Amino acid sequence: MKIQIVLFEGFGELVALAPYEVLKRGIEAGAPFEIELVASRSQKEVVASFGVQVTVHDFLRLDNRPDLLIIPGGGWNHKAQHGARQEAEKGELTQIISAMHDEGTIVCGVCTGGMLIAASGILKDQRVAMHYLAKDELPRYGADYLGYRIVDEGSVITSRGVTSGIDLGLWIIERFSGAEIAAAVEHRMEYERRGVVWRKPVN
Repeated sequence: MKIQIVLFEGFGELVALAPYEVLKRGIEAGAPFEIELVASRSQKEVVASFGVQVTVHDFLRLDNRPDLLIIPGGGWNHKAQHGARQEAEKGELTQIISAMHDEGTIVCGVCTGGMLIAASGILKDQRVAMHYLAKDELPRYGADYLGYRIVDEGSVITSRGVTSGIDLGLWIIERFSGAEIAAAVEHRMEYERRGVVWRKPVN
Protein backbone atom coordinates (compact mmCIF):
# COMPACT_ATOMS: atom_id res chain seq x y z
CA MET A 1 0.00 0.00 0.00
CA LYS A 2 1.48 3.31 -1.08
CA ILE A 3 0.94 6.17 1.38
CA GLN A 4 1.93 9.79 0.91
CA ILE A 5 1.84 12.73 3.30
CA VAL A 6 1.54 16.00 1.41
CA LEU A 7 3.46 18.98 2.78
CA PHE A 8 2.84 22.62 1.90
CA GLU A 9 4.41 25.85 3.13
CA GLY A 10 3.25 26.42 6.71
CA PHE A 11 2.10 22.87 7.46
CA GLY A 12 2.08 21.87 11.14
CA GLU A 13 5.18 19.92 12.15
CA LEU A 14 3.56 17.50 14.58
CA VAL A 15 0.40 17.18 12.50
CA ALA A 16 2.40 15.78 9.57
CA LEU A 17 5.39 14.06 11.15
CA ALA A 18 3.56 12.20 13.94
CA PRO A 19 1.67 9.93 11.52
CA TYR A 20 4.85 9.60 9.45
CA GLU A 21 6.75 8.12 12.40
CA VAL A 22 3.84 5.91 13.45
CA LEU A 23 3.52 4.47 9.96
CA LYS A 24 7.29 3.96 9.71
CA ARG A 25 7.08 2.01 12.98
CA GLY A 26 4.25 0.04 11.41
CA ILE A 27 6.50 -0.91 8.51
CA GLU A 28 9.13 -2.09 11.00
CA ALA A 29 6.46 -4.23 12.66
CA GLY A 30 5.39 -5.82 9.39
CA ALA A 31 2.78 -3.53 7.84
CA PRO A 32 3.02 -3.74 4.01
CA PHE A 33 3.29 0.01 3.47
CA GLU A 34 5.48 2.35 1.49
CA ILE A 35 5.43 5.92 2.74
CA GLU A 36 6.70 9.18 1.25
CA LEU A 37 6.71 12.83 2.18
CA VAL A 38 5.69 14.78 -0.91
CA ALA A 39 5.43 18.50 -1.59
CA SER A 40 2.20 20.05 -2.77
CA ARG A 41 4.08 21.33 -5.83
CA SER A 42 7.44 20.71 -7.49
CA GLN A 43 10.09 21.64 -4.92
CA LYS A 44 12.76 19.86 -2.88
CA GLU A 45 12.17 21.43 0.54
CA VAL A 46 9.10 22.65 2.40
CA VAL A 47 9.15 24.98 5.42
CA ALA A 48 6.74 24.13 8.24
CA SER A 49 4.79 26.53 10.47
CA PHE A 50 7.54 26.87 13.09
CA GLY A 51 10.38 27.01 10.58
CA VAL A 52 11.46 23.37 10.33
CA GLN A 53 12.72 22.63 6.81
CA VAL A 54 11.79 19.21 5.45
CA THR A 55 13.37 17.57 2.42
CA VAL A 56 10.68 15.72 0.47
CA HIS A 57 10.84 12.54 -1.62
CA ASP A 58 8.71 13.82 -4.49
CA PHE A 59 5.78 16.10 -5.21
CA LEU A 60 2.08 15.32 -5.44
CA ARG A 61 1.05 14.25 -8.94
CA LEU A 62 -1.66 12.11 -10.49
CA ASP A 63 0.79 9.84 -12.34
CA ASN A 64 2.22 8.81 -8.95
CA ARG A 65 -1.12 8.58 -7.15
CA PRO A 66 -0.98 6.94 -3.71
CA ASP A 67 -3.47 4.46 -2.32
CA LEU A 68 -3.83 6.70 0.73
CA LEU A 69 -3.05 10.40 1.07
CA ILE A 70 -2.61 12.14 4.42
CA ILE A 71 -3.24 15.89 4.49
CA PRO A 72 -2.00 17.80 7.56
CA GLY A 73 -3.35 21.08 8.83
CA GLY A 74 -1.48 24.14 9.98
CA GLY A 75 -2.24 27.84 9.85
CA TRP A 76 -5.97 27.53 9.29
CA ASN A 77 -7.37 28.79 12.58
CA HIS A 78 -5.17 31.87 12.89
CA LYS A 79 -5.24 32.68 9.15
CA ALA A 80 -1.47 32.44 8.79
CA GLN A 81 0.40 33.86 5.83
CA HIS A 82 1.27 30.29 4.84
CA GLY A 83 -0.69 27.17 5.65
CA ALA A 84 -3.84 25.20 4.98
CA ARG A 85 -6.19 28.16 4.56
CA GLN A 86 -3.89 29.76 2.01
CA GLU A 87 -3.68 26.45 0.13
CA ALA A 88 -7.47 26.23 0.08
CA GLU A 89 -7.71 29.74 -1.35
CA LYS A 90 -5.13 29.01 -4.05
CA GLY A 91 -7.08 25.93 -5.09
CA GLU A 92 -4.32 23.88 -6.72
CA LEU A 93 -3.90 21.40 -3.87
CA THR A 94 -7.64 21.00 -3.38
CA GLN A 95 -8.08 20.20 -7.07
CA ILE A 96 -5.56 17.37 -6.98
CA ILE A 97 -7.00 16.03 -3.70
CA SER A 98 -10.40 15.86 -5.40
CA ALA A 99 -8.98 14.24 -8.53
CA MET A 100 -7.09 11.61 -6.53
CA HIS A 101 -10.17 10.83 -4.46
CA ASP A 102 -12.18 10.40 -7.66
CA GLU A 103 -9.56 7.93 -8.88
CA GLY A 104 -9.83 5.85 -5.70
CA THR A 105 -7.28 7.34 -3.29
CA ILE A 106 -8.37 7.28 0.35
CA VAL A 107 -7.86 10.78 1.74
CA CYS A 108 -7.10 11.44 5.40
CA GLY A 109 -7.11 14.78 7.17
CA VAL A 110 -5.26 15.53 10.39
CA CYS A 111 -6.59 18.51 12.38
CA THR A 112 -7.46 21.31 9.92
CA GLY A 113 -6.12 19.24 7.05
CA GLY A 114 -9.74 18.15 7.03
CA MET A 115 -10.66 21.69 5.94
CA LEU A 116 -8.54 21.19 2.83
CA ILE A 117 -10.54 18.04 2.14
CA ALA A 118 -13.73 20.04 2.70
CA ALA A 119 -12.53 22.72 0.29
CA SER A 120 -11.89 19.95 -2.23
CA GLY A 121 -15.65 19.42 -2.40
CA ILE A 122 -15.76 15.80 -1.25
CA LEU A 123 -17.25 16.13 2.23
CA LYS A 124 -20.86 16.87 1.30
CA ASP A 125 -23.12 14.70 3.48
CA GLN A 126 -20.03 13.21 5.16
CA ARG A 127 -19.36 12.99 8.89
CA VAL A 128 -16.12 14.63 9.95
CA ALA A 129 -13.73 15.00 12.89
CA MET A 130 -12.15 18.43 13.13
CA HIS A 131 -10.21 20.77 15.40
CA TYR A 132 -12.82 22.50 17.54
CA LEU A 133 -11.79 25.99 16.37
CA ALA A 134 -12.66 25.13 12.76
CA LYS A 135 -15.75 22.94 13.21
CA ASP A 136 -18.21 25.83 12.77
CA GLU A 137 -16.96 26.29 9.19
CA LEU A 138 -17.93 22.75 8.18
CA PRO A 139 -21.66 23.34 7.45
CA ARG A 140 -20.88 25.55 4.46
CA TYR A 141 -19.21 22.51 2.88
CA GLY A 142 -22.17 20.28 3.70
CA ALA A 143 -20.26 18.24 6.29
CA ASP A 144 -21.53 17.04 9.66
CA TYR A 145 -19.16 17.44 12.63
CA LEU A 146 -18.77 14.51 15.01
CA GLY A 147 -16.85 15.03 18.25
CA TYR A 148 -14.84 11.82 18.00
CA ARG A 149 -11.07 11.48 17.82
CA ILE A 150 -11.25 9.82 14.40
CA VAL A 151 -14.11 9.56 11.92
CA ASP A 152 -13.76 6.92 9.19
CA GLU A 153 -16.24 7.26 6.34
CA GLY A 154 -14.46 4.65 4.23
CA SER A 155 -12.84 6.70 1.47
CA VAL A 156 -12.32 9.71 3.77
CA ILE A 157 -10.81 9.58 7.26
CA THR A 158 -10.51 12.66 9.46
CA SER A 159 -9.04 13.22 12.91
CA ARG A 160 -9.37 16.06 15.40
CA GLY A 161 -6.56 18.17 16.83
CA VAL A 162 -2.80 18.47 16.47
CA THR A 163 -1.86 15.28 18.33
CA SER A 164 -4.56 13.15 16.69
CA GLY A 165 -2.13 12.28 13.88
CA ILE A 166 -0.64 9.66 16.21
CA ASP A 167 -4.02 8.01 16.65
CA LEU A 168 -4.75 8.32 12.93
CA GLY A 169 -1.51 6.52 12.10
CA LEU A 170 -2.39 3.71 14.51
CA TRP A 171 -5.89 3.45 13.06
CA ILE A 172 -4.52 3.23 9.51
CA ILE A 173 -2.25 0.39 10.65
CA GLU A 174 -5.15 -1.38 12.36
CA ARG A 175 -7.56 -0.98 9.46
CA PHE A 176 -5.15 -2.11 6.75
CA SER A 177 -2.72 -4.39 8.61
CA GLY A 178 -4.58 -5.60 11.68
CA ALA A 179 -4.93 -4.85 15.37
CA GLU A 180 -1.91 -6.95 16.35
CA ILE A 181 0.56 -4.80 14.43
CA ALA A 182 -1.15 -1.60 15.61
CA ALA A 183 -0.93 -2.77 19.22
CA ALA A 184 2.75 -3.61 18.77
CA VAL A 185 3.49 -0.11 17.46
CA GLU A 186 1.46 1.47 20.25
CA HIS A 187 3.44 -0.50 22.83
CA ARG A 188 6.79 0.25 21.18
CA MET A 189 6.06 3.97 21.18
CA GLU A 190 4.92 3.95 24.84
CA TYR A 191 1.66 5.56 23.76
CA GLU A 192 -1.92 4.94 24.82
CA ARG A 193 -4.51 5.65 22.17
CA ARG A 194 -7.02 8.38 22.93
CA GLY A 195 -10.65 8.86 22.12
CA VAL A 196 -13.07 6.96 19.94
CA VAL A 197 -12.85 5.84 16.32
CA TRP A 198 -16.24 6.25 14.67
CA ARG A 199 -16.53 4.08 11.60
CA LYS A 200 -19.26 4.17 8.98
CA PRO A 201 -21.44 1.08 9.35
CA VAL A 202 -20.94 -1.51 6.62
CA ASN A 203 -24.21 -2.68 5.08
